[in-house]
Amino acid sequence: MDGRIEDGAVRVGGDARQRFYDSRGYGRPLSGDALKLAPVEAAHLLFRGDLDAVDGMDFRAYFAHATERVERFAVRFLVYADLRGRGFYLAPPREGDDHAAEGADLLVFPRGSGPWDDAVAYRVRVVGERASVDAAALATAADGPDDAVLAVVDEESDITYLELAAPEIAGSSGYDLPRTPEGAVLGDRVLCWDPPAALYESAFFGRPLSGREGVGDDGLQLSLVEAAYLAETGSLSVDGGAAAVREHGRRVEGERFDRRLTAYTALRTAGVVPKTGFKFGADFRTYADVESVDDLGHSEFLVRVLPADHAFAPRDLALDVRLAGGVRKEMAFALVDGDDVTVLSVGRLTP
Repeated sequence: MDGRIEDGAVRVGGDARQRFYDSRGYGRPLSGDALKLAPVEAAHLLFRGDLDAVDGMDFRAYFAHATERVERFAVRFLVYADLRGRGFYLAPPREGDDHAAEGADLLVFPRGSGPWDDAVAYRVRVVGERASVDAAALATAADGPDDAVLAVVDEESDITYLELAAPEIAGSSGYDLPRTPEGAVLGDRVLCWDPPAALYESAFFGRPLSGREGVGDDGLQLSLVEAAYLAETGSLSVDGGAAAVREHGRRVEGERFDRRLTAYTALRTAGVVPKTGFKFGADFRTYADVESVDDLGHSEFLVRVLPADHAFAPRDLALDVRLAGGVRKEMAFALVDGDDVTVLSVGRLTP
């Protein structure tokens, strides 16, 4: 059985509909029994030996032909073939539909379903390991009605599947201070010499100079982002007010400070306690339900704060996700645009 190229797709006649679409979910039906195949579908049928040729080209020739004309064809074929091998029916989205507009390369149908059903299990975007990936586009895809997946093909053609989500990072942590403490900016932190014990013990701000045993006479040290948040919410008195702390933070960290403060404020507003994630290579680790520092439990997320126009290198994404999984946390990215924060989480997936 042969196919011919029409408008970038491959048309196959004869009993193609029964052989390929009805029984195995390849292509889109045309009039009669003809079938329209996307290039990646035609290549896979050639690879399997189910098609003899496309415009006289065997698999090798057609693969080279398509690689020159279709964006990211080689990596898309590898992912298509891998998912077919795992027992899924899948297809490229139709040109002009919502999935195509969202940047999906492949729609994977639930096991037992196919293109004739409405259900979609995964929307897959395929990239090579050296590509750059727009963070905002991933966040938009993650907010869709079904699971969004980034499939990264490395230089040895191994595939890493990363699941994208738009999590609600929220908790029940809060605080009520009996009085407003005073703080002094010293170096890259703020010292409270006589803070109310609740500031640390129930609100989990800062760290006592004496260590983890509680707030003593030697005071409490706050990070600049904690101090700026407390000052802006009227829970800390500092010479020059919140503006002075924010300006000092900018001198210490540059524009990164404002992004981190915006993300920190959003997390605290959602009832979550953010603490430094430095040991894990992140900006924050988060605790959802803090009642006492004596019973913190396990932090749930690692959060890296990034500008909304950030472009990921897939290698960095894989590194962050691997590290978070190794310490039993979820990896999240807080994408900051002015005062708006969009949260994207990324995790490993085995389809």
